[in-house]
Amino acid sequence: MSKPQPLEEEAYDMSGARLALTLCVTKAREGCEEDLAALERMFRQLGFESTMKRDPTAQQFQEELNKFQQAMDARTDPVSCGFVVLMAHGLEGELKGEDGQMVKLDDLFEVLNNKNCQALRAKPKVYIVQACRGEQRDLGEIVDGGEIRMIAEDSPQTIPTYTDALHVYSTVEGYISYRHDENGSCFIQTLVDVFTERVGPILELLTEVTRRMAEAELFQEGKARKVNPEILSTLRKRLYLQ
Repeated sequence: MSKPQPLEEEAYDMSGARLALTLCVTKAREGCEEDLAALERMFRQLGFESTMKRDPTAQQFQEELNKFQQAMDARTDPVSCGFVVLMAHGLEGELKGEDGQMVKLDDLFEVLNNKNCQALRAKPKVYIVQACRGEQRDLGEIVDGGEIRMIAEDSPQTIPTYTDALHVYSTVEGYISYRHDENGSCFIQTLVDVFTERVGPILELLTEVTRRMAEAELFQEGKARKVNPEILSTLRKRLYLQ
């Protein structure tokens, strides 16, 4: 029986431009300015050209993503990575714009896929979504010791439309997301801490984000709550931001 071979550790080329877009509804979302400040600090440290837009309507969410894609495709220098942060009230699969109208996340994600954005074809596209995905609340379960862990051939001439994307949600499907009125959201603050303090492949960094959030106790209406992010990846290589 042949000996198992270690996985090849091919990484994305991050020598080109790194572009970030943050769209944040601040209306009735106290604490989000702390998150925006933390994200700006993170993007600066990680070498991203960062654009932030406050209080987009549902239509403007779509328009800003379209402009982001068009600006990238118009560049003459190579682009290595697109990083999009979306923060708003929401339901599963939808975000609420400043005008109270809803926009579908899938419509936003379509803009930068391998078919629609040439500059990011076969390049990593990271989406961070800080929003509720339902109304359920997680009170947590008691466990006896142990740890909670998160467990990704040759390049083809063609690639699937939806590869090279990473979607990170602040909570799992059906559950609400938490935000402190003064300190910002546990998710964004923890993500920024890990991304700026640790070095490693992004999926390993997100495992650390999940571990820290799983250990945290959040209180709402006098009751302890638990929350953890959800990570969906079609990355084909390791992604290093530092």
